[in-house]
Amino acid sequence: MQRDPEWAADLRRYGLRRPFLKEQSIWVVAVYRFGRRVDARPDGVAKRLLTAAYWLAFRVVETVVGISLPKAARIGGGLRIWHFGGVFVHPDAVIGRNCTLRQGVTIGNRHEGGPAPVIGDDVEFGAYAQVLGGVRIGRGCRIGALSVVLCDVPDGATAVGAPARIVHARAVTARRVTEQEVHAVEDEDLVAEGGR
Repeated sequence: MQRDPEWAADLRRYGLRRPFLKEQSIWVVAVYRFGRRVDARPDGVAKRLLTAAYWLAFRVVETVVGISLPKAARIGGGLRIWHFGGVFVHPDAVIGRNCTLRQGVTIGNRHEGGPAPVIGDDVEFGAYAQVLGGVRIGRGCRIGALSVVLCDVPDGATAVGAPARIVHARAVTARRVTEQEVHAVEDEDLVAEGGR
């Protein structure tokens, strides 16, 4: 298979020699990236066999490590998961580049069939933070440990508490993604998924 730049960015964030022997969370990230590459393949026997291999690997790693990172979620490169277990990401969630998750983080919906969160680039989650529902977390945000985020958080803000409130906001100098760029990424995902 061709080189995966998002997987390369993930490995850079771990920054370890032989990370598979030192960090169980990288097993989950590797299976997630494998699943995304399999979905991008053309239909056929090979794709069906690789999809079966993905589901087996997903279930084994999810059970052993306690982290659920389904291939349907859209996650940018540079994902870093610190510590062991208890992380759940909803299949409809969107997570930007260079995000950090710690143990116990939940990124999910508030009710069955409800919308999932959209997380910007460079967001850091403290242990057991929860982001629930169709909220947007801006670029460069920090979500405190044990926080429950139920509403939007602007770029560069720090949110803490249950329910979370903004305690600090800083300017984010990185450029904003234009709406045309967002639609281009969505179009690429639809083509890769076969036009769902």
